[in-house]
Amino acid sequence: MSTAVWTNRLELNSVADTALRVAVRFWFGVALLGQLVFAFAVASFYGLTAARGDWQGWTKFMPHGYMPGHAMGNGVAAIHVFSAAFIILAGTLQLIPQIRNRFPVFHRWLGRIYVVTAFTLSGAGLYLLWFRGTVGDIWQHLGSTLNAVLIMVCAAMALRYAMARDFRTHRRWALRLYLVVSASLFIRAGIFLSGLLNHGPWGFNPITFTGPFLTFISFAQYLVPLGVLELYLRAQERPGAARRMGVAVLLFVLTIAMGAGIFGVAAAAWIPQVKAAYDSRKSVAQILSATVASGGIDEAIKQYHALKASPSGAYNFDEDELNSLGYQLIRDHKFKDAIRIFQLNVEAYPRSGNVYDSLAEGYMDDGDKALAIANYEKSLEVNPKNRNGVLMLEKLGVGEARRGR
Repeated sequence: MSTAVWTNRLELNSVADTALRVAVRFWFGVALLGQLVFAFAVASFYGLTAARGDWQGWTKFMPHGYMPGHAMGNGVAAIHVFSAAFIILAGTLQLIPQIRNRFPVFHRWLGRIYVVTAFTLSGAGLYLLWFRGTVGDIWQHLGSTLNAVLIMVCAAMALRYAMARDFRTHRRWALRLYLVVSASLFIRAGIFLSGLLNHGPWGFNPITFTGPFLTFISFAQYLVPLGVLELYLRAQERPGAARRMGVAVLLFVLTIAMGAGIFGVAAAAWIPQVKAAYDSRKSVAQILSATVASGGIDEAIKQYHALKASPSGAYNFDEDELNSLGYQLIRDHKFKDAIRIFQLNVEAYPRSGNVYDSLAEGYMDDGDKALAIANYEKSLEVNPKNRNGVLMLEKLGVGEARRGR
């Protein structure tokens, strides 16, 4: 073989090696940024609301996050939340080579705490899933259960090989552990990426939080990253520029997709979560929810008007407050109560297309097609860019000619 051919092969191998290293660093950098924002949002909201004694506020972003009189379940929920915040940050520190090499004792002790926290997080998650209740269907629950089992398996294997001083195999299991623990980030990025691409929910019902896409992503959130990791490990071990370049390209594409999804979830969920953390006003949705449960919808509406007339400014009357309460009532199949709450929001925010869209959803779920159509059309009149309104009118059999009249 000629010198020129050998030179070309060496150059291709060098380019492929460089591309793979850059792709891995690019992926880790984007994942690190997402994890930091995610951890900050979780720690800020749940930590500050707990510090204020506003445990009921946890239900704003976590269904059944707090249930009065259920001390054990509430304790498990707290353990799960704060374990999640810790493990997100600790896992990132464990993977940074400079920390691992310069501070080996710190790395070892943090790793031990990380493994214990992984078991704690998974056990608490399984309890909340199967005994406390959450959104989704049985397939999503099975997907989450398998994720919890994989976290425990990977944690145990990483610890086993670290104790055996087989650091090469330990590193493999540590990487797998990091990925399955990070599944909560990946599923959020995937769901919001699909929303950005589709300009709205795709492949699932956002009210019941069920559908084929959610079934798929409940398993894909950790199986896809684990599969890509195996491709990366094989590309590292086996010679071949084509294989390494292929894995590098795959990582670049997946990282861009993940970054877009992280941007979407940060804008739609994490930033509002952080804002809510530093908002000391009492949630009117939580107050009215308790009143609906104890005194009925009429009593709750009277309370709403009384609180709104109060000059203290101690209550949060933002648009999403009544909206979230209305959807909570829909999930509880209290459709007529949800309609009354959505009507209150329409009165408060008549220039918002979203409140009419939500009211239409309430009427549709209650079986009143005519009023559902009327309110979807009103939502488009106020906000012509409301893609969900267009899709729902098509589903209800309203043609483009009528929508554009």
